[in-house]
Amino acid sequence: MGYSWNWGVLFDPTGLGDQLYLHWVLSGLGWLFVIGTVAWVIALALGTVLGIMRTLPSKNAQRVATAYVTLFRNVPLLIQLFIWYYVVPGFLPESVRQWWFFGLAPNTSAMISASIGLGLFTAARICEQVRTGIQSLPRGQGNAAYALGFSTAQVYRQVLLPQAFRVILPPLSSELTNCFKNASVASLVGVAELISQTKTIAEYTQNNFEIYTYATLIYLVINMGLIVFMNFLERRFRVPGLMAEGK
Repeated sequence: MGYSWNWGVLFDPTGLGDQLYLHWVLSGLGWLFVIGTVAWVIALALGTVLGIMRTLPSKNAQRVATAYVTLFRNVPLLIQLFIWYYVVPGFLPESVRQWWFFGLAPNTSAMISASIGLGLFTAARICEQVRTGIQSLPRGQGNAAYALGFSTAQVYRQVLLPQAFRVILPPLSSELTNCFKNASVASLVGVAELISQTKTIAEYTQNNFEIYTYATLIYLVINMGLIVFMNFLERRFRVPGLMAEGK
């Protein structure tokens, strides 16, 4: 049986009202951006705190951050998402549990679980980037700040972190694109994001090649856009002598 090509499949009606398959793709793309953005905010905030903890003089702070990184980096992301979606809600207080299971739409609760799981997983990776960035700076800068009477919080906030983040912008670019690519795993816990919608359209239309080609192109455009944005930030905030000079 010959394959029936249909590159205009996205503009075919779904049979549900006046919806086109394109509308399903756009809906999935919206969920993808929500999950990726929320997860990135969680990862950047928590990863920064953990990265600072790993460079503090306090051994206890170092142990806590190290234990977090060891745990979350060595457990597969999919298992973590399953735990957040299937296991953790069962331990919530009764009122919160009732709201979670019956007050929220299934897609919303799945999105929240996926965003938290992906954010915590990515935070462990960002922690190592922040730690490396801080430790790459000359130690004399921190010592000079302490000599001027800065508190530890002021040393990190005003001296170390502004420079460290400029140093680690290149690896952060990879983590940002990975965060949005890993958001596709959310389809396995019930989120109707891009991959989930792509699979559904492929099953309905049997135009597998066209649909997955479109999905590939969408991911390519998203990640290329993120890379261009991060490259702009690298050029804009480059610290002479601490990062390779671009031409």
